Amino acid sequence: MSKVTKQIIPYGRQDITQEDINAVIDVLKSDFITQGPTVKNFEEAVANFVGAKHGISTNSATSSLHIACLALGLSEGDYLWTVPNTFVASANCALYVGAEIDFVDINESTWNIDLEKLEQKLKEAEKNKCLPKIIVTVAFAGQPCEQEAIRELTQRYDIRVIEDAAHAIGASRNQEKIGSCKWSDITVFSFHPVKIITTAEGGMCLTNDPELKDRMQLYRSHGVTRDRKKMIQENPPMWSYEQKVLGYNYRLPDLNAALGLSQLRRIDSYVNKRNSLAKIYEEQLQSLPLQLPFIQHSNISAFHLYVVLIESGNTQRSREEVFIHMREHGIAVNVHYMPVYLNPYYRNLGFNKNYCKNAESYSERAITLPLFPTMTNDQQNVVIETIKEIL
Repeated sequence: MSKVTKQIIPYGRQDITQEDINAVIDVLKSDFITQGPTVKNFEEAVANFVGAKHGISTNSATSSLHIACLALGLSEGDYLWTVPNTFVASANCALYVGAEIDFVDINESTWNIDLEKLEQKLKEAEKNKCLPKIIVTVAFAGQPCEQEAIRELTQRYDIRVIEDAAHAIGASRNQEKIGSCKWSDITVFSFHPVKIITTAEGGMCLTNDPELKDRMQLYRSHGVTRDRKKMIQENPPMWSYEQKVLGYNYRLPDLNAALGLSQLRRIDSYVNKRNSLAKIYEEQLQSLPLQLPFIQHSNISAFHLYVVLIESGNTQRSREEVFIHMREHGIAVNVHYMPVYLNPYYRNLGFNKNYCKNAESYSERAITLPLFPTMTNDQQNVVIETIKEIL
């Protein structure tokens, strides 16, 4: 029998070092604690890390998705498609701007968007004259999507692509870092505490398009510009500003950016540790009635999450029994995610069960095991022993 742990093992947690603390303290002692020079430095550092031309930070990845949709001109009468196997923000961003939302089912192996189903749905939408303006792909759990194939497909229909890489900073595909925007118009990162690196709360849009960069910067800061070259008035005085669009206060403070800058220095070690932990799970759990994560050969996953599926046909244990057993033993397993469209709000929009069968089959069996950079061998052994015990 495995020992019941006194201290709860979370499914994910942040790693804050003395260097991080010192970086935040330095900003507290400076002239700027809201948006200032550290934000710009952080944006440039992330853009340089992933190989993109522009980084636009925000106070959350949700805000980033919102301004990405605004910058791409999504509005009432348009459609946005995404996958149901994601957090609600990937879909909500369409509703924020008055657009319609629809979902494409996931692949049974990668748990990312299914290319064949996407292609089929696009053909049907073309016939029905309801093609989406934007597709939001989701790099679930840190594994990149097949973005190059998606880009080729969407270009046939003049569709813009937002890459929701909230789970995937530090990941790569075909040796191309996620966030380079080689195969997307905009990539969005999250810096929530359980993500790969954190700013406490925060997000960022990456793009190679200077016009999109300008629009997103405008939308994140009330729609206001102080750039005299962009003002309507002639010879404006030095103190002038103009509101160009209806924007929002989505700015990231320097305090948060300082934490992010410090964390970014350790991102490779974080991703390497996550992959090492995932490899141990794979070795130790492969004999159990579980479907383990499948990482495509051309991908390096950031492994934000380690999700396994209970193979109900090979065990008498239900997902609920496994979940309860793990929680009772101090292991804070989680479930990522129930299909977005099965939430009450989306059901009220007309969505029902059996809309995306792969996503629903996945969600009925999924359980997220603990995985984070500071996870010890002892902690991981407890997780492994405990799930072996119940299965």
